[in-house]
Amino acid sequence: MSDDSTVVLTDIKAALASAENEAQQKPAALLVVGGDLNGTIFDLDQNEITCGRNADNSIPLEFNGISRHHFKVVNQGDDNWSVEDTGSKNGTFLNNKKIEGSVALNKGDMIKLGSMALKFLPKGDPERLTYDKLSMEANTDGHTGCYNKTYFNNRIELEVKKSKVTGDPLSLILFDLDHFKSLNDNYGHDAGDFVLKELADVIRGGGVRDNDVFARYGGEEFVILLPKTNLKQSFEIAERLRKLVQDHDFNYEGKILPVTASIGVADYRQGVTSGTELFKRADESVYKSKEGGRNQVNFYRAQ
Repeated sequence: MSDDSTVVLTDIKAALASAENEAQQKPAALLVVGGDLNGTIFDLDQNEITCGRNADNSIPLEFNGISRHHFKVVNQGDDNWSVEDTGSKNGTFLNNKKIEGSVALNKGDMIKLGSMALKFLPKGDPERLTYDKLSMEANTDGHTGCYNKTYFNNRIELEVKKSKVTGDPLSLILFDLDHFKSLNDNYGHDAGDFVLKELADVIRGGGVRDNDVFARYGGEEFVILLPKTNLKQSFEIAERLRKLVQDHDFNYEGKILPVTASIGVADYRQGVTSGTELFKRADESVYKSKEGGRNQVNFYRAQ
């Protein structure tokens, strides 16, 4: 065998070992097979995961044929999982057989409820790395590494529904870069692209939490959805991030570019019926920041 072949073989072995190690860090999961959510992965990151139409489920699935509380999966110890119907109207099926009581799950088992099928992936299954990559590509803005608008829109609707059920606070921060068109006109679109990517890094580094949803909504607009966060807390976070952006040196090819953001904050409360309504309130607050001189934070006040 030539030296080149040995190097290639060594590289392949190293890559496989790395993938196996990465897979071992992944929890067991349920993978949606087919339908609108095809390829979506739900991590089994609690000892009991509930699934059904209600927003208070660990996995809320608002589709025909699914009961409010349809089934649950339970960790029986050492990552051995079982599935159990929780009184659903149409039943829960495992590999096309209606289940009675608690049934153990094995790699590749298919749980069917209504017209939806969920495939069981045990902890450490390397197959899920492929779906993780596909999911990331589908839900991520390629330029900034933030979530994209489609993912954000789905999450905000879900989180509003959760807040309606649980009463937990929920806030939204909306960023709009000031004079971005002028920046593109004066310094070129490459400079504008640099600013967008750098801004995303600044905000991420400023303390976006694991449960927050940081997304590029479009153009120079960014959003952060903050579950279990009230208006006062989110306003303080927005002000801190505004100052971080203002004080950061956006150094492009030796030039410090003028970058600030007008920010709006809104929270879930009476009158908010949907994610769209919550976004609209944050957007109105951004307009107040623009009207008030830009580079400031305003929060939504009911008229």
